[in-house]
Amino acid sequence: MTTRLTILSALEVLAFVGALVVMVGRIVSALERIGGSPTSSLARVGFGVRAIEKETSHLAPQVTRLNEGLSSLGAKLGVVDGHLGAVAAALAGGKGDG
Repeated sequence: MTTRLTILSALEVLAFVGALVVMVGRIVSALERIGGSPTSSLARVGFGVRAIEKETSHLAPQVTRLNEGLSSLGAKLGVVDGHLGAVAAALAGGKGDG
């Protein structure tokens, strides 16, 4: 009885390993179709990413300058907000007196 269970367990393990090898083989072949050659989909995506990186490389200095300008504008708008607050307070005070 023990020998039969041992043999059955060994056969189950072999069946599992066999199925695992078949599935890994199918996964490898699918991955090779996706990215195994220079004309594959993955290679084309990589080429596109490099092209985008090259075409947009000049934007970084401009964005830095834009951020500096927007920070300066934000500070000046804070001053304008203060002045508009004073005008609104004066107008509200003038309405109450009239």
